[in-house]
Amino acid sequence: MHRTAAYSRSLARPFLTAARGFCTSASESSGGEKIVAAVLFERLPVVIPKIDPVVYAFQEFSFRWQQQFRREYPEAFLKKSDARGKGDYNIEYTPAPRITEADKANDKRSLQRALDRRLYLLIYGTPFGSNGTPVWHFPEKLYESEPTLRKCAESALETVIGDLSHTYFVGNAPMGHTGTQQSEKDKADTSLKRFFFKSQVIGTHKLDIGKCRDHAWVTKDELLEYFPEHAEYLNKMIIS
Repeated sequence: MHRTAAYSRSLARPFLTAARGFCTSASESSGGEKIVAAVLFERLPVVIPKIDPVVYAFQEFSFRWQQQFRREYPEAFLKKSDARGKGDYNIEYTPAPRITEADKANDKRSLQRALDRRLYLLIYGTPFGSNGTPVWHFPEKLYESEPTLRKCAESALETVIGDLSHTYFVGNAPMGHTGTQQSEKDKADTSLKRFFFKSQVIGTHKLDIGKCRDHAWVTKDELLEYFPEHAEYLNKMIIS
């Protein structure tokens, strides 16, 4: 049985109506609900992380097991590699130190620390919904008239670091969100939803952080100490 075009439009109309609700601005949301775009700005490990002892023991066992069944080549074939000259693969080099001066001084404002770990940017200031009290938080911005929520997140990060040329936003969708209730004194702003977007540092080891009282590059374990009330959720959201 063929369905008419009018019937198909009648089925699609409720979905189109529901979709329009997500396109309204934050000021027009029901109940005075505000939306904030926050950025989880991440620096990836610079050096290879240390291998876990269990993993190292398994790799050692696998290597010895494979040695029992390896193919033995003639001695004349193996000596041919000695006749070649030194190439780039034989150039001597000094590996980068795992413990830097920033690690020794516990300088959390430097990117040259915890080189084998992921670091996340926190800034100290007055975010939206803090009632004027300065706290540690992620770079964020109240969603107003931006075309998308990701554009709002990009604007929040650009305000802090001044330039997005050394950043890479991972995807267009947020990686998570939290909801908080405002105090009863603020009747205009009854609730707040904060959406988190992931971005990564690309091609640089130094960034000029501004528009805040202070900043810190922290590991995941250190980050959870800054947000004890949201530690369980952030531990699940941040996979490292």
